[in-house]
Amino acid sequence: MKRCPFCRGPIEQRHIEHVHRWQGRLYILRNVPAEVCTQCGEVFFAPDALKAMDEIVMSRPKPQSRRSVPVFSL
Repeated sequence: MKRCPFCRGPIEQRHIEHVHRWQGRLYILRNVPAEVCTQCGEVFFAPDALKAMDEIVMSRPKPQSRRSVPVFSL
């Protein structure tokens, strides 16, 4: 079993929802394959997953849905 390089907790394969920032825009990607530490929650992506995310946001396809995001200032 893999261990987290930060906390040494166990890492498991999951499909997650990921918030991706690209050129000042915010994208939400669903069903992203990732390795997630079950102890601290750190997320690790394989190079092919990172490439796929970049290709999606660069090609700007029509989104499956839209969400409203509240914005606050401190």
